[in-house]
Amino acid sequence: MLHHSSLNKSLATILFLGLAITPVYAHNVQVAADVGGTLHIEPNDNPKAGESTQIWIALTRQGGKLIPLKDCNCQMAVYTKPRLKGSLPLLKPALKPISNSQYQGIPGADLVFPKVGNYEIEISGTPKANANFKPFKLTFPVTVAAGRTAAAPTASPKAINSPSQNLQRNTLQTNKNAELNSQTKPRINPALPLIITGASLTGVGVLGAVLQKKK
Repeated sequence: MLHHSSLNKSLATILFLGLAITPVYAHNVQVAADVGGTLHIEPNDNPKAGESTQIWIALTRQGGKLIPLKDCNCQMAVYTKPRLKGSLPLLKPALKPISNSQYQGIPGADLVFPKVGNYEIEISGTPKANANFKPFKLTFPVTVAAGRTAAAPTASPKAINSPSQNLQRNTLQTNKNAELNSQTKPRINPALPLIITGASLTGVGVLGAVLQKKK
């Protein structure tokens, strides 16, 4: 019975792939009910932690007809693995229509995986009024690698000063200190010693006259 079920799933996958999905993406195919989906992650199915990445899913219904986002009430959720029962999604990115050379208007999203590790992307959907497919839920395993390493910090200006720059800076500081000291010292009036000397001589003359008178 299990073998028969696996065989049916494989046949359904081939049927979905035959008209709408190229073999290069076959390793990311999942099937549920009468809907098949192919997951692709830019760039090259190799997401990096901490870096923005674009994800799109080509959905096809049985027979190979493409299901665009405008015909699907689709939602995407991202879970960490191992996924525990009842766990809440880590991310729920908003879906937008993605178009490229192969597909037009398929579900896609931009997201950032927070760290290195294993994740599970789940996309579910129901048909809109003008579409004809069964409700579905597809899950895709994703492995996230390490992102670019942070740039090394640059040396501080103080650390890269040359000896000549340090000598020039010290000389300028010494000259500045000398100028400040000269401004703070009290200034002596050049005429003041002459005034004091004149006053002293006058006092001597007066004292001599007094002494002469006493004699």
